[in-house]
Amino acid sequence: MQDLLQSPKAEMLAIYGRRRVGKTYLIKNVYQRNISFEFTGTQNATLSNQLFKFTEKIKEYFGDLGKIKTPKTWYEAFYQLKICLSKSTQKQVVFFDELPWIDTPRSNFLEELGYWWNDWASRQNIVVVVCGSAASWMLKKLINHKGGLHNRVTKKINLKPFTLAETKLYLERLNIWWDDYQIIQFYMSVGGIPTYLQEVKQGETPTQTIDRLFFTKDGSLRYEFANLYAALFDNYQNHIEIIKLLAGKWRGMTRQEIIAGSKFKDGGGLSKILEELETSSFIMRIPSFQKKSKDFVYRLTDEYSLFYLKFIEGKAITGKNIWLKQSSEEQYSFWAGYAFENLCIKHVEAIKMALGISGIYTETSSYFHKGNEEYEGFQLDMLIDRADRAINLCEIKFYNDDLSINEAYAGRLRQRRE
Repeated sequence: MQDLLQSPKAEMLAIYGRRRVGKTYLIKNVYQRNISFEFTGTQNATLSNQLFKFTEKIKEYFGDLGKIKTPKTWYEAFYQLKICLSKSTQKQVVFFDELPWIDTPRSNFLEELGYWWNDWASRQNIVVVVCGSAASWMLKKLINHKGGLHNRVTKKINLKPFTLAETKLYLERLNIWWDDYQIIQFYMSVGGIPTYLQEVKQGETPTQTIDRLFFTKDGSLRYEFANLYAALFDNYQNHIEIIKLLAGKWRGMTRQEIIAGSKFKDGGGLSKILEELETSSFIMRIPSFQKKSKDFVYRLTDEYSLFYLKFIEGKAITGKNIWLKQSSEEQYSFWAGYAFENLCIKHVEAIKMALGISGIYTETSSYFHKGNEEYEGFQLDMLIDRADRAINLCEIKFYNDDLSINEAYAGRLRQRRE
């Protein structure tokens, strides 16, 4: 992002990623001294409302120069913006936030943005930053645009949630000094989402924080679930149906299993939903070991969604210290095991580094054996298939102490290896 300020040519930067991941915060912090104009779309607003707010922003940024009548079309709006920006020869950053919300039906916003870029902005000393939480929309409608914006995005960033290491650094910046086990406990409930992490208070344990955020009447994360999906997807109920389906299958589900367990047929509609959920970091596609490329297993890997569906949805608030009580029950053990598997799959590059194989080409997959007369059914959580003709078999367990492997367990592991 800093390099773009030194670029001798015009740049268009697209930043996308799920809601609450910190896209706007990142842009404003890096470009705070360079932003010449900023406009944020309003969800479900009319064209006239968007244009009115756009005009108010022009007045705010350009003073007397921006005192104009509210335009009726985006062509007029971009023409006014061009006039205002033309008065400066310094490097300018123009920031459009929540782009999918600006592009209302039949508004021609993207077409006029493309014309403005091709006709004028592409020859200026400018960085145009476009941002949106609907990641699939950003990819299809903007980055892979077939019209005037085709190949016009010069740089793109898919902003992901924090890793465990980044989460630790961020919490320390907030003066939260948890050990690694405590950080993992909290990460498995909210993930590496900065907005959620900043809700932690000094002096609280992860158990106390989870109790306050999820299990109290005014807990901020108790009511986030529906808003999260509604803000990202059209017909978001379909996305939630898939999420709930995957939440009930610890080993994940194939596409055919999803079709069998839902109302969706095998076609483009289901493909679109799965792609949107994957692009927005809610689910992951994990290949099956030595199977065809289409034989993926889909897993729900969004920590917040999994936690909410397992412990919050449909359950009443019954008093204080609810999470402390639940964390001693069997359901907690099942959830923790699955959530920790997800965490390891997401951090496979760090695991490869710890194993000393980060420089070797690898493919990561899972393996599920249904069982037969010779072997009982089992699943291998993660396989790292290496180019040096070796395979690391990863058995993932979540314990609060050392794991003891007795003779019987060792026998099961050997059998699985065979």
